[in-house]
Parts: sequence; structure tokens; C-alpha cells
Amino acid sequence: MARKTAGRIEISANVPEALTLAKKVYEKHMAEGDKSILKDLDGVNWAVTGPRIEPCLANHTEAEALSKQAEKVYRLRDADLAPIIEIVRISKNVLKGKYTKNPKALGDWGFTVDDTPKAKKDKP
Repeated sequence: MARKTAGRIEISANVPEALTLAKKVYEKHMAEGDKSILKDLDGVNWAVTGPRIEPCLANHTEAEALSKQAEKVYRLRDADLAPIIEIVRISKNVLKGKYTKNPKALGDWGFTVDDTPKAKKDKP
């Protein structure tokens, strides 16, 4: 004999899927009008929240497009960043060699010079 279960109903954590589900529920609610069992929800109202689904989905779509655009620009940035950091590091080492007796002179080149003594590490 088969046992009847209450069934599990999951709402996707995936934003487009969740918004698509919300849109379907809202459309069904609107189609049923005054007969909808969702018209008297406690503390929430489909008449207020329902119209926000489409703009939310549009904002999500735009955010995804901008995210992909940002990834492309970050890749371009990263391609230039490594050699720039390398030349700054090498320049710092050359300047430290040149100004061995006066490392604060590197401040004239834009470097931040911390001449405080290093804190001793506590032994565990």
C-alpha cells in the first residue's frame, strides 16, 4: 500500500528561477482574482509585491551583464598589473640600495617608509 506524503516544495536559491516561480504564482493569483486563496495573506500583499517582480528580474539581468563586463575588464587590468607591480618592486630594491643610509628618501618617490621597529612575535 502506497503511503501519501506531504511532499517537499522547494524554492530555488537561483535568482532567475525564484523570480520565474514568483511570476507564475502572481499570474495565477491575478487570474483567479477575488477567488484567489492568496488574497488575504497575513502581513504581505501580492498587489504590492507582484508588480515588483518584472523590475527585479530586469535588474538581475542587467547586473549579470555588468558582472560579465566587469570580469572582462578585470582580466585586462590583471594582464597589465603583474609587470607594473614587478617594476615597482624592482625599483624599490634599487632605491633601497641607493639610499641605504637614508631609506626615508624613498618617500620622495611615493613609497611609504615605516621605520618603527618590528614587533616581536610571542612564542606559543
